[in-house]
Amino acid sequence: MSLGSIFDIAGSGMTAQSLRLNTTASNIANAETASSSTDTTYRARKPVFATLQQDMMNQGGASFGFGGNEGSGGGVKVDGIVESDAELQMRFQPDHPAANEDGYVFYPNVNVVEEMADMMSASRGFQQNIDVMNTAKSMMQRILTLGQ
Repeated sequence: MSLGSIFDIAGSGMTAQSLRLNTTASNIANAETASSSTDTTYRARKPVFATLQQDMMNQGGASFGFGGNEGSGGGVKVDGIVESDAELQMRFQPDHPAANEDGYVFYPNVNVVEEMADMMSASRGFQQNIDVMNTAKSMMQRILTLGQ
């Protein structure tokens, strides 16, 4: 792994955390949307991440003097966004305009407390990737001053 690839890895992590923040915000925004049927009710969404494998890791010798780095990650990719299969909330509200013929209204399976914790975690993950990039930049600047 070269020092320059750190920016690609941290950048992919920032992209993944940004998507995670967006899906969490979407879940919170739709937490109280009412529907008259289970088919049209919003369901909580979660992104699925996977590690990108670095194919060229061991070609040309081991970097940084470490050997045996087979299977090391080269970043993060988004495999997709899945909908939660948790049970929807069904409330008896016969006066609600979206109530079905039995008087029930369906609400999403979004837990706002869980979503807020997920948002804080994603925000901190994003910040950690920024810190990695800043540290790598600082190291590269120090390398440039070695010859002086």
